[in-house]
Amino acid sequence: MNGDRLSHGLWEASAPLAPRMQPLTQRITVDVAIIGGGYTGSSAALHLAEGGASAAVLEAFDIGFGASGRNVGLVNAGMWVMPSVLLGELGKSHGQRLLDILGNGPSIVFDLIARHGIECEAVHNGTLHCAAGKRGVAEIAERARQWLELGAPVEVLDAQRTLELTGTRAYPASLLDRRAGTVQPLAYVRGLADAALRAGARIHTQTRVTAAERVGSRWQLATGSGGMVSARWVIVATDAYTESDGLWPGIQAEQVRLPYFNFATAPLPRASAESILPERQGAWDTRQVLSSFRLDAAGRLVFGSVGALRGMGREIHHDWARRALARIFPQLKDVPFEHEWYGTIGMTSNALPRFHELDHNVVSFNGFNGRGIAPGTVFGRELAKLVLGAVRRDDLPLPVTQVAPTLWRNAKALGYEAGARAFHLVDARI
Repeated sequence: MNGDRLSHGLWEASAPLAPRMQPLTQRITVDVAIIGGGYTGSSAALHLAEGGASAAVLEAFDIGFGASGRNVGLVNAGMWVMPSVLLGELGKSHGQRLLDILGNGPSIVFDLIARHGIECEAVHNGTLHCAAGKRGVAEIAERARQWLELGAPVEVLDAQRTLELTGTRAYPASLLDRRAGTVQPLAYVRGLADAALRAGARIHTQTRVTAAERVGSRWQLATGSGGMVSARWVIVATDAYTESDGLWPGIQAEQVRLPYFNFATAPLPRASAESILPERQGAWDTRQVLSSFRLDAAGRLVFGSVGALRGMGREIHHDWARRALARIFPQLKDVPFEHEWYGTIGMTSNALPRFHELDHNVVSFNGFNGRGIAPGTVFGRELAKLVLGAVRRDDLPLPVTQVAPTLWRNAKALGYEAGARAFHLVDARI
């Protein structure tokens, strides 16, 4: 994608080719200009085109260049925080609305995949939140209780059932969320973009927006590729990859950048592939510096955690991944890693997303906090509905808030990276 094998790893090696797209070099007029070609931007373009509006996606690099092409590929329901925390932060009205829409988020993703024939290794068999120790058991029990009160199809599994579904004795319990599943994340976002193109949207890659000016009721966006876009609305869909010197840098200023890496093994031997995650759920654990693991369609185990594969961190995280994988799955101790990559998660102060009106008819959802696939897809659809007049601002699942920079953001980001290195250097437990 960008010549850096540490940016997209396995996903770039195994995804279907992206649809052919060109930089914007001429002047165009559309109803909506969308900055960013990830889940939110591609979903917004698709739903706008299906709703009869003209839309153009302006992507500075390639479709899925940011977190959409680098994440683990877990399509989860809700956010990282428990439902009660979300309700406490947002209040009953918006909180319940957000729980409902994100609880149904995976179904929306898998429905789009089926409707548009997106080839992305989609598996809709749920995900497993694995308990690490007694605190982890208590955490997933409470999480299950809260979701069950909301009618969600979740179930706490004991050690034996967890062993059967994971293939490891490392965890005494797990939470199975049947709403969720897995995808090949780069293949999914490329498929969304292809569906948007077929619906009539325009998508221009290698097209960085360099200037924006409001002229009357319209926005004039200049691009580094020589093109110009005139639009009534602008959707900013750059999230954690928003540039600090860009047009709306406040989006980045309110997020702390958390690095996350993945290693992918060679395809597993048949016996191992049949015993590890036999129903192909994706999994992650409750540790403070969490681990995640899943299989791809070829039987590779994708194993990840917090950290950046740069400097001395690359060797530290690689060595830790080898040790941890051997502890969790002793039968894989000699299976080599074939791919490695990492990306950035944008973390807000309350671990919840934000809805901003950045200017007149300039809107943005951002701050997905490691839950980008379903929320990004859903929020893209909701922004399309807003622009099309199908919903009002007051109907959205989040209230309008002002961009609020996070104090000591850069120091916290450095702390995350250094802390992950230190933890993985000495960690010898599951």
